[in-house]
Amino acid sequence: MSVTVTQSAANRISSFIEKRGKGIGLRLAVKTSGCSGLAYAIEFADTAEQDDLLFESCGVTILIDPKSHAFLAGTELDFVREGLNEGFKFNNPNVKDQCGCGESFKV
Repeated sequence: MSVTVTQSAANRISSFIEKRGKGIGLRLAVKTSGCSGLAYAIEFADTAEQDDLLFESCGVTILIDPKSHAFLAGTELDFVREGLNEGFKFNNPNVKDQCGCGESFKV
C-alpha cells in the first residue's frame, strides 16, 4: 500500500528542496518515542538507501524504510495551516490511539 501527499504538502516539500538546493525527496520514518510508543520522523533525502521503498505523489518522491512502512502504509501526508500554526499532518489509517499532546501514537 502506498503513501501519498496532498498537493499542499507537495508544494511545501518542493519549496523546501528548492531552497535547500539539493535532495531527491522526503524521507518518512517511525521511531520509538513518546508516551504512546511511536513518533513520526521527517528528513530530507539526498540519496536512496538500497532497501528504501519509493513512492511518487503529486510530483514529489517519498522514501520509507521497510520497517517504517509497516506503520505508514496508506498514510496521506498533508500540510495544514491552523491559525498561526502550520505544519505537516499525517492522516494515518493505522493509528489506534494518540497521546494527548499529539506527539506519539499507537497502532
